[in-house]
Amino acid sequence: MDGRWISVSPRPCCGRRILAKKRPRVDGLVNSVKKLQRREICSKRDRAFSMSNTEERFRNILLQEEYDTHDPKGHGSLVLPFLKKRSKIIEIVAARDIIFALAHSGVSAAFSRETSQRICFLNVSPEEVIRSLFYNKNNDSLITVSVYASDSFSSLKCRTTKIEYIRRGKPDAGYALFQSESLTWPGFVEFDDVNGKVLTYSALDSVYKVFDLKNYTLLYSITDKDIQEIKISPGIMLLIFEKAISHVPLKILSIEDGTVLKAFNHLLHRDKKLDFIEQFNEKLLVKQENENLQILDVRNAELTEVSRNEFMTPSAFIFLYENQLFLTFRNRTVAVWNFRGELVTSFEDHLLWHPDCNTNNIYITSEQDLIISYCKAESDDPSVEGDAGSINISNILTGKCLAKIRANNRSQEECRISDRLKKRLYAFRTRNPVADALEDITALFYDEESNEIFTGNRLGYVHVWSN
Repeated sequence: MDGRWISVSPRPCCGRRILAKKRPRVDGLVNSVKKLQRREICSKRDRAFSMSNTEERFRNILLQEEYDTHDPKGHGSLVLPFLKKRSKIIEIVAARDIIFALAHSGVSAAFSRETSQRICFLNVSPEEVIRSLFYNKNNDSLITVSVYASDSFSSLKCRTTKIEYIRRGKPDAGYALFQSESLTWPGFVEFDDVNGKVLTYSALDSVYKVFDLKNYTLLYSITDKDIQEIKISPGIMLLIFEKAISHVPLKILSIEDGTVLKAFNHLLHRDKKLDFIEQFNEKLLVKQENENLQILDVRNAELTEVSRNEFMTPSAFIFLYENQLFLTFRNRTVAVWNFRGELVTSFEDHLLWHPDCNTNNIYITSEQDLIISYCKAESDDPSVEGDAGSINISNILTGKCLAKIRANNRSQEECRISDRLKKRLYAFRTRNPVADALEDITALFYDEESNEIFTGNRLGYVHVWSN
């Protein structure tokens, strides 16, 4: 998802905000098929038509292709032993006809949907360990965030490479970003696609800097050693300062130029731990341990409280800026809330597979009407094989499960996978390849243009699901 926070020492998921954004739409010459597709996925009008067509769109999605990020011969430029071992896929990004997959080991590979072949590895140094990928649609490039053995993996290095260069198999044709910044732990870099900004923190001198995501020029700096955290929302930033005895100082800044729009203190219970503070436009969400959730409108100081028995501290949030709602994740379940503190939706048949809310296994569509997740299959379903889960597509506003990709006992012909893929899969597997592909999914991405779902598993394989 977007607005991700990347740290040298990955932070736990608790209270971490993942932004679901609205992708800009090109309003040029669009044919009738594109217009129909837009109508099908829009949550704001013709909702019944949308839901029925969503079900149809996902009804016949089946396993089509498999890619492998592991090179048994060993990628020539890799010298670190752990880079040569199989490891789980932790991130998938798609840009046009290229799929990028990142393994937990730090190896990243690019695959062509046109040729169904691996194009290249993205590691351009023999000691590079890639930590995260970010597709910058502003200039059609891929940003890699890496650490290196030469400095004991202690600092982040960013590099941008044009997608066209990667397509030609030249990942080393890019150039370094933010070289002036000392991104050693606890330093970080955050890419904010919603506002088109990059936020960096240099722990060496306690300076936050905001860059333009289009051309990476420095816009302004923020220097204050009392800042504990920065939260980003559309158009604004929330600065959270070191907690005082009975309050926490806060500032709201313009994301464009750093101008202070409002400074205030929020009162707290003296002896209670602060679970989280989250910012959503003019709404501030504050939760302390064993206390009610507070929703504060910073414009007029209007305060809404939600009982601690109704709203328990989630492990993660996803804010839906288009619908003025937010998702919470807790104990493998997902819920939708509005900013009056009301529960809007509880999902049917949508028990997440991963208890730690791995948000790389969740995709929110650009219209923010659908959630696609890797879920637990029904335990009483006799058609489910082994430990395979399911890929569930649900409507965010109603909670209804619209479609599901699951492993059943269909024959090879019914699976409709390509002959070449059948030969490769059945050469060393005796089980249904669909069941294999639905086991231990560790990353998920949905390409809205091609209507394809990409999943990665613990063995480093990437699977393509399409109709």
